[in-house]
Amino acid sequence: MMHSVPKTMTAVLLTGHGGLEKLVYSRDVPVPAPAAGEVLIKVTACGMNNTDVWVREGAYGTEDDPSAVSTWRRHGNTLTFPRIQGTDTVGHIVAVGEGIDRARIGERVMVDFSIYNRDDDSLADIDYMGHGRDGGYAEYMALPAENAHVVATDLTDVELATFCCAYLTGERMLERARLAAGETVLVTGASGGVGSAIVQLARARGAVPIAVAGPGKEAAMLEIGAEAVVTRGQGDLTEGVEAASGGRPIDVVADLVGGPLFNDLLKILRPEGRYTTAGAIAGPVVQLDLRTMYLKQLELHGSSQGSRADFRRLVRYIEEKKIRPLVGGIYPLSEFHRAQTDFMAKNFVGKLVVVPD
Repeated sequence: MMHSVPKTMTAVLLTGHGGLEKLVYSRDVPVPAPAAGEVLIKVTACGMNNTDVWVREGAYGTEDDPSAVSTWRRHGNTLTFPRIQGTDTVGHIVAVGEGIDRARIGERVMVDFSIYNRDDDSLADIDYMGHGRDGGYAEYMALPAENAHVVATDLTDVELATFCCAYLTGERMLERARLAAGETVLVTGASGGVGSAIVQLARARGAVPIAVAGPGKEAAMLEIGAEAVVTRGQGDLTEGVEAASGGRPIDVVADLVGGPLFNDLLKILRPEGRYTTAGAIAGPVVQLDLRTMYLKQLELHGSSQGSRADFRRLVRYIEEKKIRPLVGGIYPLSEFHRAQTDFMAKNFVGKLVVVPD
């Protein structure tokens, strides 16, 4: 039953694949009604991610044509237009659908944005809110009640909105790579949302993170927990990592960059090391010498989003204050184009967050 909720809301609509002109700010979008088993939240903050940009651009390619305009899912597209994007959503429950206790109204929740499509922890058919259904770049959002989680923390709504997608993605990468206490992980793209999350998540596991980041971001990386920083684009990467690690072997590479760095990253890994990736901001098509892979007994893992178990660990880390928010900027919904432009420029550390006007 709806409770003091307007009929229309402001939202940013993705109207098709393309440039920023495909993002339309509208003041008369119908407020969704929560279906059976769902809740309606009044959105207070929503973090921005690379996936928002790549889906808007249709930059995911296909298995047959890497340059094809295509959306996020490899099998079975669920994206229709117009779509409200936004995954890292925080808000307050204002209405509930049939079968949900009205006592939940008033709860502040962090949204697990994953649409699992299965009852187990397999991610074979994973989808997400902001792609397969509407997300949080709006004043209101309807979602399954089981995906609305109360988090016992005194963090602000904006701070809480920095975690979900980036940290869940990072936690899944480290889980797949089995990063253990005492091991060393090299993190590329370390100043971005997922990269800065991995630095902290590695410390939460008792591992030692070494960051690769752009010039001017070294101090920020050390401040959030990096053992050492290799400045991207300055000198030979292999030599830089060896100096930064003090000769310590690299057990895991958590790569968000790809592109020309890929082959060097496999060279840097120790024998029987593990490579894990969830991004390719410097280029998705890379050269792989299979001899490096098999002669060094390497493991290569692709990863995207996370499981229910990964999400529960993330909530526990937040509640235990083992990880902390990194707010790179706050933007009103009406300035969404500026927010995404600044996001693509990457002149910040952590997460940009959008809030309702």
